[in-house]
Amino acid sequence: MIDRAACVTLGLALTVGAARAPAQSTEWRTDFSRATVPLEEIVSGGPPKDGIAALDEPRFESVARADRWLQDPEPVMVVAMDDDVRAYPLQILIWHEIVNDVVGSRPVAVTYCPLCNTAMTFDRTVNGVVLDFGTTGRLRHSDLVMYDRQTESWWQQATGEAIVGVHAGQRLPLLATPLMSWRDFRRTYPEALVLSRDTGHSRPYGRNPYSRYDGRRTPFERFFRRSVDPRLPAMERVAAVESSGGAVGYTFSLLAQQRVVNDTLAGQPIVVFWTPGVASALDAAELAGGRDVGATGAFDRRVDGRVLSFEAVGDGRFRDRETQSEWDATGRALAGPLALRRLVPLPHTNPFWFVWAVFRPDARLVR
Repeated sequence: MIDRAACVTLGLALTVGAARAPAQSTEWRTDFSRATVPLEEIVSGGPPKDGIAALDEPRFESVARADRWLQDPEPVMVVAMDDDVRAYPLQILIWHEIVNDVVGSRPVAVTYCPLCNTAMTFDRTVNGVVLDFGTTGRLRHSDLVMYDRQTESWWQQATGEAIVGVHAGQRLPLLATPLMSWRDFRRTYPEALVLSRDTGHSRPYGRNPYSRYDGRRTPFERFFRRSVDPRLPAMERVAAVESSGGAVGYTFSLLAQQRVVNDTLAGQPIVVFWTPGVASALDAAELAGGRDVGATGAFDRRVDGRVLSFEAVGDGRFRDRETQSEWDATGRALAGPLALRRLVPLPHTNPFWFVWAVFRPDARLVR
């Protein structure tokens, strides 16, 4: 069940009556005349504007220092731009939902919606202007609605699309941001930076305010007011990969069994890896104690114009049949003729089925 004390800290709605709120009020300078969705689909999640505080000046620390408070199975979001690699632990993002940052030289918004399990990073430059994002306190189809502080347009986190305001209809570019276990991140990127718990806010980091949420049969009905697509259980995780030419989702139940899927999306050869050892952030009261749900990586499976096909050879290890090179779940070749080469990562997410189905109803499903 949901941790009620933690919900009070977050300001989450605890009653059905608290769920609905008017889209317009004096606190907003948003142009509500410009919208791409019906405004009545947007409901209050409980907190007011910025009631869940985004992090605007994030602090970072070394892997060695973060290892004092992060446990091996904890999930972290990984953002890598050139030689700048950073980990954003979900034990922090679950309380703040948005981090405005610059990685390498690229302004990014690192976001996480716990109700949908959508961990997504966007380029936050729009029409040459760098936007800063905060939380509206509203949800649409149970998903976080963000706003930019420059125009106060409202943005759908699950799609990166502006749905209300002067930017309505525009989309933020989605960047590759895999989830990894802290153990694997620590081993793979020992010199990286890690988002610090020194956030300027007092939160019980490491505690899960959504205890047993992903064990529910359905999402919260007061936030998700549509029928769940019956092809899968509502809370099944999918590895969702999108390109300009289409979208495809792979069920975690399939991936956990096969460990690797070779496929093609809009003519592009892709591969999806699954690795065990990653705790659900939405299960146990202490986040690190969540059950093992694993994590995924998605990549273009072409190297030097040659299409590779992969097979699993052990936990977190894969081999391409063409050169017999061995690869890890980050798309790095560890041994063989292609040693030290890297596959190009693809933007993808691991949402719950109910939200993927409502935002991408026509996407191909592999199960």
